[in-house]
Amino acid sequence: MRVRIEGYESFPGDHCGSVAMRGLLHHYCGLELPEPVVFGLGAGATSLYLRGPGLDPAAMFFGRTGSMEQDVAVHLQIDYREQPEPDDERAWQRVRDEVAAGRPTMLSGDIFYLDYREFKVHFPAHRFVLLGFDDDTEQVWIADRIRPEAEVCSYRALFLSRNPPEGLSTKNLWGRFHDVEVGRDLVGATRKAIATCAGAMLAGGDAVGAGAGLAAEGELRSVQGVNAARIFADDLPGFAAREDASWLAQFNASAIEKFGNGGGNFRRLYAGFLAWARDLDPSRVPEGAPELAVSAADAWTAAATALFRASDDVTDVGAWNEASHHVRRAADLEERLFHDLAQSA
Repeated sequence: MRVRIEGYESFPGDHCGSVAMRGLLHHYCGLELPEPVVFGLGAGATSLYLRGPGLDPAAMFFGRTGSMEQDVAVHLQIDYREQPEPDDERAWQRVRDEVAAGRPTMLSGDIFYLDYREFKVHFPAHRFVLLGFDDDTEQVWIADRIRPEAEVCSYRALFLSRNPPEGLSTKNLWGRFHDVEVGRDLVGATRKAIATCAGAMLAGGDAVGAGAGLAAEGELRSVQGVNAARIFADDLPGFAAREDASWLAQFNASAIEKFGNGGGNFRRLYAGFLAWARDLDPSRVPEGAPELAVSAADAWTAAATALFRASDDVTDVGAWNEASHHVRRAADLEERLFHDLAQSA
């Protein structure tokens, strides 16, 4: 059997999740939203710090929520749902049936195994859209964030990506639009999204679930919000003494600045959303909020730059301390930013 959905418009961009949801919202709901707006409506900005022996490296810092894609729909009041599927065969049949029915389908997987991607590092929650399959060639067509054209990927690579044999996995996570009606206008959705994001960043505490939807072998500790950044800053100088110090520095520097996040730990995307939201509803976004988000992004970029230096020379104590300093500065800026946003609710 061979099926390929035609007419799906894929918008290249900075981040896989917001690019995928942008395309799907356009296709199913007729919404024409810039990528930063999709990210912001999903209350995507956070600080998530994961630590555990089952991780590689053993400490990871990420700047977006695990539920951004679903939360875009929640805030717009669209009936879009995501679910994992532990059984690999059933997982493929479910999404295959969706595409056979003409429905582009959100998938999640480890980017390392996708054979059309040249960037070979384990990132377990990459988002992309399934557009077709061919049983004879055992290949699928995928919309990803890099190009407007569909990518071609082997069945084997796709199956490995969706539920990897080791490390973190989103367990064949996939998403479906059960209804395409948009129940909340953009002003209301923006207000809801900002309140959600500010509340989560200021509340902090343990992240819900094992790393916000990720499953891993062994004990996993996850902390989120502004407090997670401060804990990460406290831990950074001590990483220099670890055997995996270079890998810890390199991975986290890349996660903050390079892993498809638009730079500055997703904060540049969020700054774009706040600027758009202020134009839409000036009463909800303080005048200085977009600039504060940009300043936080600059602090995250500076932290990543210092960590890249540390990855080249783990004995460079100054680089580790500088990274810690910039992360603390980012946390201070974000505490102020989200406090101001919460006060404007």
